[in-house]
Amino acid sequence: MRYVLIILAGAVGAMLANRGISVFNDAVRPIIPEYREGRMTRAELAMTTFGLSFGLVVGFGIPFSILSPIILVHSLWLGTDIIGTFFPGKPTDYWYKDRESLYGFILSGVCGGLYGLLLLVGLGWFVELMKALPVNIFDPLGSLGDPVIIAFTVFPCLAIAYEYGFSNGALSLGIVLVIREIVEKLGYSSPDGVALLTGLIILLIYAMREKNTSDIKTASLFSERVKNIRKNLPWIAIMGAIYGMSCNIGLLMEGPQSLLALKEGMKANAISITIARALSFIPLKATTALASGTFVTDGFGFTATVGLLAPNIILAAIFGAIVMSLEASSLILIANVFDRFPGIRNAADNMRNAMTKVLEIAILVGSMIAANKIAPGYGYFVVIGLYLLNETAKRPLVTMAVGPVATIIVGIIANILAVMGL
Repeated sequence: MRYVLIILAGAVGAMLANRGISVFNDAVRPIIPEYREGRMTRAELAMTTFGLSFGLVVGFGIPFSILSPIILVHSLWLGTDIIGTFFPGKPTDYWYKDRESLYGFILSGVCGGLYGLLLLVGLGWFVELMKALPVNIFDPLGSLGDPVIIAFTVFPCLAIAYEYGFSNGALSLGIVLVIREIVEKLGYSSPDGVALLTGLIILLIYAMREKNTSDIKTASLFSERVKNIRKNLPWIAIMGAIYGMSCNIGLLMEGPQSLLALKEGMKANAISITIARALSFIPLKATTALASGTFVTDGFGFTATVGLLAPNIILAAIFGAIVMSLEASSLILIANVFDRFPGIRNAADNMRNAMTKVLEIAILVGSMIAANKIAPGYGYFVVIGLYLLNETAKRPLVTMAVGPVATIIVGIIANILAVMGL
């Protein structure tokens, strides 16, 4: 089932990118109308997509996918964005009558499916290799995610501080801490998940106090492009079903935090994290979808939530299809909410910034712990050194990925020294 689903997820992801129905990369989505409306060639679209996506696949998606049997969706769908835009296809409603467009659509699916299969097999092979080395680096890598789950509950409070000042952020942090400790004393299995949701509720209370007095309606500006998404709802539902099943069996996951939580067996925490990430990304994903007429390959993120909640793979497929279809159908409603409560849009922007900052620190700390277990002493040295040097590079890695990459490098050094008898 894992092989079948990864092939389907890769194939459908590439085909939808080829037709401009949905694209995973938030930076690529606004470019699709440039091609669709004749201001950009297919070759220019493909090269732009490659430039915006390839580094994230190598520097962000794959390092986190190595840490567990679960594949981070960035590894898969950033790659299928490149594959889908590479193959030809005219931007017309009757593309299936054009031989070149039809061949491009089919070849996108074939190559996307092969890419997904190679990703799954390749990562599995790499993990087995790490376990077989003289110095086992796979088990210590498990420590990398230890600080992430607890630290992640802080980000709503940091978002409040960004928008409403230090004192409000500190007050929120105190409330969240008290709630977490009470829940833990009561014996609840997911105190961190409850603490995270508490912080989000407090943030939304702050955000909804701000009202909009403007008469400008965002939805009216993009009504024509929304029609392009609605007419492709069957394809979006298929993607939702595949994604829901993939999350249900532990094949794919939407973010590093939920992936690490599932790896540690903290399913309730993972569910809470998927909800938090979905809420924080709705403004970005919804706005780019509205403006481009192209939806998001993984939806807003709630498909991962229902995939985890579903008791079996069949219901995961049904729930996934329904949820992603509802997300695509709700764009006008979401635009109206943003128009009425602009504080929610601002809150989401601050949530993403806070999420990134918390993750950078937590993953750096976790990487140092893991590297020190592999190589006591110089493990700290290598991780800190590469983290700081990355800031001076002409083409730096994504900051969150530096720690895991540095830890793997420590493992390689430790094994070379072990083979040399040093």
